[in-house]
Amino acid sequence: MGIDLPSYAFPDLTATNHYVTSPATSEYNCIAWAAGFSDEPWWPSGDPAVAYWPPSAPQEVTLPAFVAAFATLGYSPCPDGVVEPGYGKVALYTLGGVPTHAARQLPDGRWSSKLGNWYDIAHALDGPVYGSPALFLRRPAEGGVA
Repeated sequence: MGIDLPSYAFPDLTATNHYVTSPATSEYNCIAWAAGFSDEPWWPSGDPAVAYWPPSAPQEVTLPAFVAAFATLGYSPCPDGVVEPGYGKVALYTLGGVPTHAARQLPDGRWSSKLGNWYDIAHALDGPVYGSPALFLRRPAEGGVA
């Protein structure tokens, strides 16, 4: 089932190219979701009361800082978002070179995202709010599942 999201933010998202995978919540954000967590947001805020950020990752909103954060979970850069059996993948999105969003790959090749305080969805997502994937990361899947 699709959801009604603002067309200015997600012009390529239609009722037929995504589906809702969980209810709307402000408990976590897209970075946490892509990292596999749904208990608190992840963001380099410098304030642990606001959001979690791995202590070894730089407290800055840069692509290298986000790569370092996901490296704490075993992710490293890879060439693309093509499904690779035995690996879990994350796409890091930027807008104007600034990280804005992350999504994790589902086994069927689609992507799963948390959209702000909205829903988690499965999709193929690009748009003016989050930009486009700037970098893909992968890690070996544990037990064959990412």
